[in-house]
Amino acid sequence: MRRASHVFVVSAIFAGMSRYPKTDLSGVRLISIADRTSKVAEAAWARPFESGSFDEFIDSLPDILIAHDLRVFVGLAAEAVRLSRPRILMMGAHVIKVGLAPLVVDLIERRILTGVAMNSAAAIHDTESCLFGETSEDVAASITDGTFGMSRETGEAINRTLCAAYESDDAELGFGEALGEMLLNAGTGRPSIMAACVRQGIPITVHAAIGTDIVHQQPTMSGEATGELSFRDFRGLCHQLFDLGGGGVVMNFGSAVILPEVFLKALTIARNLGARAFDFTTANFDMIQHYRPRVNVVQRPTQDGGRGFTFTGHHELMFPLVAAMLKSKLAEHAGI
Repeated sequence: MRRASHVFVVSAIFAGMSRYPKTDLSGVRLISIADRTSKVAEAAWARPFESGSFDEFIDSLPDILIAHDLRVFVGLAAEAVRLSRPRILMMGAHVIKVGLAPLVVDLIERRILTGVAMNSAAAIHDTESCLFGETSEDVAASITDGTFGMSRETGEAINRTLCAAYESDDAELGFGEALGEMLLNAGTGRPSIMAACVRQGIPITVHAAIGTDIVHQQPTMSGEATGELSFRDFRGLCHQLFDLGGGGVVMNFGSAVILPEVFLKALTIARNLGARAFDFTTANFDMIQHYRPRVNVVQRPTQDGGRGFTFTGHHELMFPLVAAMLKSKLAEHAGI
């Protein structure tokens, strides 16, 4: 009886007329799909890739959204090579931590890059990788007993090199060049981005924020030497940006704060001193997009001419892809 009465009540609820009016669709005007503007057509679809060359793999990707943007960016970077405009890589430490130094060195040795700017954490990983064949300590395992960041050899190699450069007669020797010279002379045979830049005569700048890196914890640290040599490198980056206009390229891989801030100030100095640093291309590559790279690398520098790109993905996938696409595009241009 109770169940039946419930059914009766529910049925009674739906027995009346709806209180809310509904639009009659019978008068809606229709158009032909032939007259409609569509953003995705058959020519842009992806194709299954079975086997073949790298170029065939790239051609198999959809020509839509980020896949389209990546092709455009690579084309602009290749055009910068053809025009002999600056091609500057800005990078954070994670690029080296995930094993990409050999690929960066390859782009340096091929003269595809004309300059590299890194934070000082990247310089630490580059130094350790080259000298010792390993880097990236387990922080969780050493933070409790106070030994995190206390590897003596790392601190002495970097801090003593910077102090020696600061005390030398060369008042223009910078952070990146000093470490690059030291690593080049070490002759370990392991790849180093800083050493490759020195060997190829390509500017390498390191931008330190004092107190952020493990070598700053150690008794060999000199704030005077570190600050002065990093300041020299800032001036060096400013100089590189004088020629950026008219087709140059700046790409930022994985620096969320330091390089975006440094780049914006260096660009301002170049323009303040009369450089026509406009109409260039920027791109930010990172696993997570942050405010400063989006605004200080992609948007503000190109708001008066040029183009900025944003690509989201893991460095260990995105950097090899970009590097291979760029080399392929340059080979294609050389074959014309």
